[in-house]
Order: sequence, then structure tokens, then C-alpha cells
Amino acid sequence: MRKKIVIEEDKTSYQAGPNVISFPVTVFETAESKEELEDWLLAHDYKFIKKMKRARKNDLDDEFIPWEKVKKNLLGILFAVGRFADV
Repeated sequence: MRKKIVIEEDKTSYQAGPNVISFPVTVFETAESKEELEDWLLAHDYKFIKKMKRARKNDLDDEFIPWEKVKKNLLGILFAVGRFADV
């Protein structure tokens, strides 16, 4: 899929189909890696921050799903769709 860069005023947008990511040009110009851009985007994503706060609260309150249960459920799903049949 071809990506298009659009610069308008002080925002840069990468458009690939229906998905659009926008951030200030200064962030794009000063970022030294893709990871820094991802960090900036996550730090400004209110849904992500809300999920992380809820996860942190659940962790502090000992309200979490044990890893063994998650692993068992995930392996069950993978076997059901025919992946990791060799595991």
C-alpha cells in the first residue's frame, strides 16, 4: 500500500487507507527513531493512557489474570485456528 505524506500548517499526517496518524512537524523532525514517534503517539493517546491506568490499578489491587490461565487460553485459541500444532 502506498503511503502519502501531507503537511498542513504545523501537522504531519501519514495516510494509508482509512487510518491516519497526525503529530506536530517538530516531533517528526526531532525524533531519532520510529520508537520515539511511537512513544510520543502513545503518550498522547487518551484511550491507551486510560487502559494503562486501569491495568496499573488492577495490578496494585491484585486484580489480574494469572499468566498460566492467559497462556492456557491463548494456546487453546491458537490450536483452534490451526496454529502452533507442533507445540
